[in-house]
Amino acid sequence: MSNPLSERILQMSTSATLAMAAKARELKSEGKDIIGLSLGEPDFNTPDFIKEAAKEAIDQNYNSYSPVDGYADLKQAIIKKFKRDNGLDYQPGQIVVSTGAKQSLANVAMAVINPGDEVILPAPYWVSYSEIVKLAEGVPVEVPTSIDTDFKMTPEQLEKAITPKTKMLWYSSPCNPSGSVYSKEELEALAVVLRKHPGIIVVSDEIYEHINFKNAHHSMAACEGMYDRTVTVNGVSKAFAMTGWRIGYIGAPEYIAKACNKIQGQITSGANCIAQRATIAALEAPVSNIKYMIDKFHERRDLVLKLLGEIPGMNLNVPEGAFYVFPDISYYFGKTIKGKTINNATDFSLLLLEEALVATVTGEAFGNPNCIRISYAASEAELQEAIKRIKEVLS
Repeated sequence: MSNPLSERILQMSTSATLAMAAKARELKSEGKDIIGLSLGEPDFNTPDFIKEAAKEAIDQNYNSYSPVDGYADLKQAIIKKFKRDNGLDYQPGQIVVSTGAKQSLANVAMAVINPGDEVILPAPYWVSYSEIVKLAEGVPVEVPTSIDTDFKMTPEQLEKAITPKTKMLWYSSPCNPSGSVYSKEELEALAVVLRKHPGIIVVSDEIYEHINFKNAHHSMAACEGMYDRTVTVNGVSKAFAMTGWRIGYIGAPEYIAKACNKIQGQITSGANCIAQRATIAALEAPVSNIKYMIDKFHERRDLVLKLLGEIPGMNLNVPEGAFYVFPDISYYFGKTIKGKTINNATDFSLLLLEEALVATVTGEAFGNPNCIRISYAASEAELQEAIKRIKEVLS
């Protein structure tokens, strides 16, 4: 019998971050002492005030289907958050709440992209961007950046990448996987280029907004002329340690929001009712309530940079946000370590897993074959031990 699966699924890549996490779990089940630095998941518990809001929602019998695009009072909380943190004014019809920011991205792709439309992705980019674009029958156009430019795309690169088929630009700031943060001036410079091409829609993924060590987050939608053509994507997974609660949302031009609502109504309907009630508490609270987590991530970043900086061949930038470092490890290409020849970042990442028992993610999954992603969403003791093991293997 021929393979009955669709070409769509056969051509889709598995998420590299989830695949590495699964491999690490498999080795752990065999009794191996694996330190997992592959997943982008805070190691903190969800703050108590958010959990209390969820318990209250259960007691209040929130157990019915929620509106497809989110509860009205949650949408109001999101509107206030956008105004408070981003200087953006949205109306309820411009907000759609989804089952995680990943669904928000998929909704936008399916609502906007036609077969053959090109989507510019500054590389490195989050692993699922390219696959979501391809699922919508779009064409990912990678714009390579390097550690020398802090992994940020320049206006000149953007201009060069635009063709008559360009439909969208997707980027994240703070960036997963590099931790790079676009300044207001850098976004304005990109906006200058985009204003010359009014048909291009921008997806600004701001899920790491609050995990920002520069204390200055800026949104593309706030740039002159960009509000009516930018979809701002956010959620509560990262800054509020709510990964499993699965709540993401968008602020978008109303026609795009309506289209996303239409798609979601046929795919999943409304997001989890209890998680939505908890999200109201999260967004209405002052950002200072989660500062203890951000401060701890900052300390861990400095620790990881110091320890990795002691290893020859680790070329590092200073990430200003998120909780990742993205070292260029091309120094090791062509070398043989522990009997294994390192030809690329995937080989390097597998070497660390098999020999150092440390799970990382190859940069190839993020569109950068010279790097690996290391998550420092782990305890200081785990980070110190992990980098000690890496240093021993590479020595």
